[in-house]
Amino acid sequence: MNNYLLKVKDLKMHFPVKGGVLYKQINTVKAVDGISFNVKSGETIGLVGESGCGKTTVGRAILKLYNPTEGEVYFEDKNIVHLRPKELRIARRNMQIIFQDPFESLNSRHTIGYIIEEPFIIHKIGTSDERKQKSLNILKRVGLPENALNRYPHEFSGGQRQRIGIARAIALNPKLIICDEPVSALDVSIQSQILNLLLELQRELNLTYIFISHDLTVVKHISDRIAVMYLGKIVEFAEADTIYKNPMHPYTQALISAIPRPDPLYKGKRIVLQGDVPSPVNPPHGCSFHTRCPYAKDICKNKTPVLQMYNKDNDNDHLVSCHFAGEIG
Repeated sequence: MNNYLLKVKDLKMHFPVKGGVLYKQINTVKAVDGISFNVKSGETIGLVGESGCGKTTVGRAILKLYNPTEGEVYFEDKNIVHLRPKELRIARRNMQIIFQDPFESLNSRHTIGYIIEEPFIIHKIGTSDERKQKSLNILKRVGLPENALNRYPHEFSGGQRQRIGIARAIALNPKLIICDEPVSALDVSIQSQILNLLLELQRELNLTYIFISHDLTVVKHISDRIAVMYLGKIVEFAEADTIYKNPMHPYTQALISAIPRPDPLYKGKRIVLQGDVPSPVNPPHGCSFHTRCPYAKDICKNKTPVLQMYNKDNDNDHLVSCHFAGEIG
């Protein structure tokens, strides 16, 4: 029996578009439009796609930083969508987030010591001396010196600030961490250090990650399974190796083909998508990808494909949302 820590069912996050003289709602942005997936305890789910596809919105809706428009989010079999504020605060001890920009996510007026102690203060854990000792231990765990406690965020480099963000996220020993593009703002050399730190912490603390990124090379390095998003929906979901070796959706195939190869002799086929990503305010009928898909047929324009099991070469967990999965590429 699978030990699912998180279950997301038909999650939707729609934002109203207001305008006119009376500033009334005139349309809706369908940022996330009905996605479902499960996350096992201790694994890393990679969430990838182009900018604007809804990846970050999914992460924030799971934590209820946004109130979902529809759907259910079960954490340890408890639906957090309907939790009261007090119950939600308790649940959030086990659900944390690492933000993309380590400088914007840290309060510049607070010392690092206070930033790391704040979760303990909010949840009324330990005395002042105990909190300080725990903060010191956490700093050491993420590779920062003890004297960092009395310094401020602007005194650190981007990589060090992200270590501080990670320290704050793991302070309460959570079970789930949403990593919202945690290395995209860092230099390549620093990215590898932060990724290795995340992997070490996962092994030590049995953490579960949802790793959001647009960089498929990074996602491949850290993920067990990968969900590919397009225009607010998951179009393909499978184990990381399967996604890279045997992509079934034409959008996934295009993303994989765009990954730079270190081999100068490599002459793989580069798939260049035509046109722009449609607006989530007015998504296309049928398959949302058909306006850019080189294989689109009439059925793609009129009927929305369902994310369903694609069974080939015993890939029993390979889900694809395409009318012609396995017939293209």
